[in-house]
Amino acid sequence: MTRAAAMVRACHPEPTATVTAVATALAATTGRSMAGLVAVASAVLAGQLSIGWSNDYIDRGRDATTARPDKPVARGDLPVRAVGRAALVAAAVCVPLSFASGLPAGAAHLVGVACGWAYNLGMKATALSVVPYTAAFGLLPVFVVAGLPGHPVPPVWLVAAGGMLGTGAHFANTLPDLDDDERTGVRGLPHRLGARASGLLAAGLLTAASALLTLGPWPPSRPALAGFAVCVGLAAAGVAPGGRRAFQVTMLLAALDAALLIAAGTNLR
Repeated sequence: MTRAAAMVRACHPEPTATVTAVATALAATTGRSMAGLVAVASAVLAGQLSIGWSNDYIDRGRDATTARPDKPVARGDLPVRAVGRAALVAAAVCVPLSFASGLPAGAAHLVGVACGWAYNLGMKATALSVVPYTAAFGLLPVFVVAGLPGHPVPPVWLVAAGGMLGTGAHFANTLPDLDDDERTGVRGLPHRLGARASGLLAAGLLTAASALLTLGPWPPSRPALAGFAVCVGLAAAGVAPGGRRAFQVTMLLAALDAALLIAAGTNLR
């Protein structure tokens, strides 16, 4: 693996790209200008890079203990200091990029990024592990909407849906790694509740988020109602068996919720 490829792998490219794409698409549907889209995309990308790199830097010892093959720092493919510096540089760059959308929007985004760092720095191993996810995802639509001319306040249903989406994603994201996390002393809320309860909570929260995103922009559109029906069907059919299938279903639910979130932006114009 080349150093450049290892740096990309260490930033957690899948969630980094997904969160950046969803935020940018939401900004587009809410009516942000081209300059506004660039501001959102660059700020969110910088923030996600800083969170991803800091995670691999902080968790390098745990990742080495569990022999994670997808962790370049733990494998020795990257100098540890290089990843730590990259995380700090990305965080520093994120500050002016966030405030390019205005003071209220910038402050909201930086608090969300700080939540990601707080999770990496220790909250992931506590019963409050869900709080950074809830806050950060709830603040993401605040950042996007507050950056519009006049700095409007997003509707409560949109913020609540973002928070539920983040909370559900936290429970879903931990499902494949529960055993490895326990071995290295990480006992967040999903670990304390167990795989079965976490899978049910993930599906329930993501379905509740889809309900808010469907019914919040009243009257609901037919495509939104259809999407909500698919979410309910997936949750009912896929969560009961638990295990890997539950994880796959919750990831699909999260993707559908992201699509509903983007579609909901057209109702804010």
